[in-house]
Amino acid sequence: MASTSTPLTLPVLPLDDEVVLPGMVVPLDLNDNDVRAAVEAAQAAARSSGSVGGSKPKVLLVPRIDGTYANTGVLGTVEQVGRLADGDPGALIRGRSRVRIGAGTTGPGAALWVEGLAVEESVPEPLPGSVTELVTEYKALATNWLKKRGAWQVVDRVQQIDDVSALADNSGYSPFLSTPQKVELLETADPVARLKVATEQLREHLAEQDVAESIAKDVQEGVDKQQREFLLRRQLDAVRKELRELNGETEGEESDDYRTRVEAADLPEKVREAALKEVEKLERSSDQSPEGSWIRTWLDTVLELPWNERTEDEYHIQGAQRVLDAEHSGLEDVKERITEYLAVRKRRSERGLGVVGGRRGGAVLALVGPPGVGKTSLGESVAHAMGRKFVRVALGGVRDEAEIRGHRRTYVGALPGRIVRAIKEAGSMNPVVLLDEIDKVGSDFRGDPAAALLEVLDPAQNHTFRDHYLEVELDLSDVVFLATANVLEAIPEALLDRMELVRLDGYTEDEKVVIARDHLLPRQLERAGLDQNEVTLGESALRKLAGEYTREAGVRNLERSVARLLRKVAAQHELGERELPFTVEDTDLRSLIGRPHHVPEAAQDPAERRTAVPGVATGLAVTGAGGDVLYVEASLADPETGAAGLTLTGQLGDVMKESAQIALSFLRSHGAELELPVADLKDRGVHIHFPAGAVPKDGPSAGVTMTTALASLLSGRQVRTDVAMTGEVSLTGRVLPIGGVKQKLLAAHRAGITTVVIPKRNEADLDDVPAEVLEKLDVHPVTDVRQVLELALAPAAVEVPVAA
Repeated sequence: MASTSTPLTLPVLPLDDEVVLPGMVVPLDLNDNDVRAAVEAAQAAARSSGSVGGSKPKVLLVPRIDGTYANTGVLGTVEQVGRLADGDPGALIRGRSRVRIGAGTTGPGAALWVEGLAVEESVPEPLPGSVTELVTEYKALATNWLKKRGAWQVVDRVQQIDDVSALADNSGYSPFLSTPQKVELLETADPVARLKVATEQLREHLAEQDVAESIAKDVQEGVDKQQREFLLRRQLDAVRKELRELNGETEGEESDDYRTRVEAADLPEKVREAALKEVEKLERSSDQSPEGSWIRTWLDTVLELPWNERTEDEYHIQGAQRVLDAEHSGLEDVKERITEYLAVRKRRSERGLGVVGGRRGGAVLALVGPPGVGKTSLGESVAHAMGRKFVRVALGGVRDEAEIRGHRRTYVGALPGRIVRAIKEAGSMNPVVLLDEIDKVGSDFRGDPAAALLEVLDPAQNHTFRDHYLEVELDLSDVVFLATANVLEAIPEALLDRMELVRLDGYTEDEKVVIARDHLLPRQLERAGLDQNEVTLGESALRKLAGEYTREAGVRNLERSVARLLRKVAAQHELGERELPFTVEDTDLRSLIGRPHHVPEAAQDPAERRTAVPGVATGLAVTGAGGDVLYVEASLADPETGAAGLTLTGQLGDVMKESAQIALSFLRSHGAELELPVADLKDRGVHIHFPAGAVPKDGPSAGVTMTTALASLLSGRQVRTDVAMTGEVSLTGRVLPIGGVKQKLLAAHRAGITTVVIPKRNEADLDDVPAEVLEKLDVHPVTDVRQVLELALAPAAVEVPVAA
């Protein structure tokens, strides 16, 4: 407890923003006027009172905060007056006890004098348990703080203080206490309450110090880690340098500093972040770890990809069209599509619409047509016309889905997929990529590559294509994909839906002659070591080569024939059998390369023609090699054999077998009106055969051909040699539409057919047929099979025996 007692009259020694507690000894500078005046006044008062011996001058130490005096001060005695450590005059003053400040009064000297009451403090004896615990806690906290500061000599002094008041006032030495906190301690008269305040202040300071030390420790650890990492990297560089010098390598032969390469490379932001993460893994891994080689391979792949490299498109539309016309004859549909694409790209570029919704203006085209029509070489011409890089990806026989999307990096020898490798090979992000033979893609237990192509060839998705090996997004939206195929049905429906279909149905004979003269002959002359003026092929020779020595939709076999012809001429010249220059005419072909292999039916002897007997009709079909001529043979079995019914041979599919059944049913039900002996169909077996039995055949378009063959057989009337037909037949005799009209008419033209029967509803497809072909063909659109029979069957001028 605390109480006030005898009044005191003392000179005031103000302390600006400082607090002195009882028990503290402080040096004060006498250069301060207030300090000097108070000390001198105290000394004068001591002399005037006549005190002798131990009586010392007394002053009242009062905190002055912002010009305002505190309500409580400390009675201090001037222990000594002399010089401070810096040589200035000073006084050493010891705090004795608390004094309540009263009214001002007068006294000797220039100091301010006040009256005050000394505050007497008392603590109950013995100390209660709660006070003892408080003393113990304060000493423990103070000891902890002093040990952290290294003040070991002060620890024993604090432990020796048993007085509660002195222990609480001892905290006045704490440098972490603010002036208001010290004033609070000064004005708290009760010793126990003052010790509680001191304990709480010390506890809060230690908690703040722990947080500050934790933060400083984290910062220091980060700094130490960076310094250690820097030192280790320098040491690693020095070791690698020594190893290179030991192996006789120069520093420029191997660049292991992937971090520098990644930071210097022009990479998209997300790719850069992924690459830097891999660099950090590489730096942590040892040289013996297999993971290091995987990461290096991945980083090399990423750094070699042309992430921001793009070639400028050639926007001279007329020039691009001239390039396409010069390198390929015909194929107008593809040329028009490429010209349209370039025109749209030019207008988008002029209007700042190069990138819309993160997608660029790429294209996905499917070139479907028979072999040898120039699908593969067309891709290179498209790249040339657009001013882009060209790369070819062969998909024939690919069965592993990872070939398209890449392997996971966990596998040994993992590589990116063919699409990523094509971009890397092209060196730009907007090449022309030719996906060759997309219809030959297979599937097995390793996955379906065609399914992996769905994202690659989808213009709405391929701007965020992810390869399993790279695992970062690759923008394919600016790539022009050209997919080639021979058979449209072999391409999955979902994949075909993502591509724009362009059909290449083959060349006419006139186009073949132009191609052979302008493209094939110059190339083969160079390969045969002949000059342009040494061997010349006349147009008649080229036409005969295209019409009688080869019969195909494309020009591949035609080029082989030209090459064989030139080799023969070169060999004869070297043997001294022929002089150069030499012009090859059609009459020279037989002596040079043998007889023709494909003689038109109309050019053969009438008795040797396939349709020279009743029961044989000429049909038209579409195969993987383009359009072709198909013959249908029908015969009736001997009634004595008893083999009634229908027999079909020639590797026919289910649809074609059903077409034969329909043709037979139609003739049985309508034979009377057609004046056919339908009784033979009931009692005798019917056999329909399609020659070239080793080739599978299917489809409904041979219906009218089988009906005509059966009608010819029953009527004994031959089918006209110059007539070919196609169309599906119904049970009522209607001729229904079919597909591949252009290819079939080109095949008829190549075979020397002059009259073609097609369904009436396919008449609109004639717009796709070249005009020079239509001029040489007499096309008859029909709606009923009766019209077909009137056109196809020759008049029965002479009785012809029925074919057995």
